[in-house]
Amino acid sequence: MNMAKSAKLKSTVEGRGRPRKRAEQQRALETRGAILDAAIAEFAERGFEGASIRAIADRLGLQHPLITYHYRSKDILWRAAAEHAFAQIRAGWDTSAPENSDLPPLTRLREEYATLFRYTVAFPEFHRFMRQEAFTNSPRLKWVAETVLSPLLGRLIPQIVAAQKQGLLPAVDPILFHYMMVSLTTTLSGLGPEMRVTSGLSAENSKVIEAYWRLVDETVFGKHARAKPARINEASKR
Repeated sequence: MNMAKSAKLKSTVEGRGRPRKRAEQQRALETRGAILDAAIAEFAERGFEGASIRAIADRLGLQHPLITYHYRSKDILWRAAAEHAFAQIRAGWDTSAPENSDLPPLTRLREEYATLFRYTVAFPEFHRFMRQEAFTNSPRLKWVAETVLSPLLGRLIPQIVAAQKQGLLPAVDPILFHYMMVSLTTTLSGLGPEMRVTSGLSAENSKVIEAYWRLVDETVFGKHARAKPARINEASKR
């Protein structure tokens, strides 16, 4: 076989191999995503001490060695799950309110908190996952504060300060405003079951979701909310 034919054959074989490799990589990404979502649900329900890798595998119908292949320990899995959740929130921010956009600070804040709200409604286990660590003040909470939350606050706090200087938000410590918004954005995910029992309203009902966020929007942002309602109708249960 001459060199030209050999090179062409090699190129053809490699060309056929690339789609297969990409498909395998995509399956691996989907598997890891499913593992991390199941891990968040397990940690949310049982806490770190009560959760087990075997139980997480059972949620997915997998053999637990497949999970330990990707994540060697429960602690590593917890941290990966936290990073996975916040990465999805950041990705939503980058879509609705990019850092390099010319959106005014208040508009960006409204979009970012609406994105957080959409995520917690679609995946309420995330809020419970974080609350489990807050109750115990664990080393994992300190890690997530330093590794994940600090960069997020570094993005939000300057916007809060800028909106305050424009007289559009109350003149309080920006961190207080932020955690008030965190509380408001997680009300349905945290108190949805109680609300259903006391009133019959479902936190998964799209009309309830829209009505609740409209209430938050108008209460916090007032006339600015009425001018351009934040998009919240994308929220849906996974």
